[in-house]
Amino acid sequence: MKILFTGGGTGGHFYPLIAIAESMRDLVKEQQLLPPRLYYIADKPYDEEALFANDIVFLKAPAGKMRRYFSLANVTDIFVTLAGVVSSFFILLKLYPDVVISKGGYASVPTVLAASLLRIPIIVHESDAKPGRANLLGAKHATRIAVAFESAIAGFPAKVRNKIAKVGIPVRKNLMQLPDRAEAMSALGLDPTLPTVFIVGGSSGSLRINETVLDALPSLVSFANVVHQTGKTHFESVRQTASVILGKGGHAERYHTYPYMNVETMRRAAASADIIITRAGTGSITEISLWNVPSILIPIPESISHDQRTNAYAYAHTGAAVVLEEANLTPNLLASEAHRISTDPAVSERMKSAAAGFANPLAGRLIAEEALKIGLSHEAKNG
Repeated sequence: MKILFTGGGTGGHFYPLIAIAESMRDLVKEQQLLPPRLYYIADKPYDEEALFANDIVFLKAPAGKMRRYFSLANVTDIFVTLAGVVSSFFILLKLYPDVVISKGGYASVPTVLAASLLRIPIIVHESDAKPGRANLLGAKHATRIAVAFESAIAGFPAKVRNKIAKVGIPVRKNLMQLPDRAEAMSALGLDPTLPTVFIVGGSSGSLRINETVLDALPSLVSFANVVHQTGKTHFESVRQTASVILGKGGHAERYHTYPYMNVETMRRAAASADIIITRAGTGSITEISLWNVPSILIPIPESISHDQRTNAYAYAHTGAAVVLEEANLTPNLLASEAHRISTDPAVSERMKSAAAGFANPLAGRLIAEEALKIGLSHEAKNG
């Protein structure tokens, strides 16, 4: 059996595919099946180490973006996408996988269109509270559609809703189980007598969040450890500015900054956290829910991302998070909310309880089960 993954552009599109692959390996062992050959097709590999660790072969096909703002690149990228469809068609014709699992994003479009032309079964997964354009296109050709939010179902055409199941968002196994809090805090060099504020602006970092955190830093370190993932691009400037700020005000030892976190460092930071400040990508929201940590969500503005604001309020409606929109974001507000939540046991416990009921830890397994079932049927039908 051959199973092909597609989707990409961000970690939120890529890493759930890795989580599905992990679940697939477990199921194959449990059911004593021959392991399927796994492939990932996109314009770039995103994380070559994760692909290699899961024995997934990368296949390159061009893909063009369709931006939500005026750009001449939107015109040229139409031709890039068309070239990607042709390239993907011949890759799939030669490989002829038994099922294609699409996570959406611009990188998935050429492969989904090519798979539909070849009548290869397609599973689409939508993470957001409102379906993206790539998945709306893919839904027309999908055998099954998985969603994370109930509200996403209404965003799909009525004629495909009988194919939809709410399953949640797949999360990699090593992020679902956190280490002991005391050991994690010791490994990160944190003061165990203080609450910990964990700030992460996505895998690439966020300039706006970084700037606000720096302005709020004297207030934050006055009551907490601060663990801050800045993004590689912003790391050096943030580190230097923080050094000047904390050199004047003190408590420099309470501020711990990272350009990027590997999985183990992320697990330790999450285990240490009393509150997490982050963007509102659905992958981040799901991980925070599984970790049962209160959060402050700062969604990317709708003019840039159509989904994060919707995601943030859908999650905050459970009581597990507070939403601070960029237009209202100030250093004083950020610091005061972080202090209120992390130092008030009643508030913290209420938010933890709400977080615990949101995510589905079996999401990856459910999609993997369906993919194997469809793949086995397709393989038998096509010899």
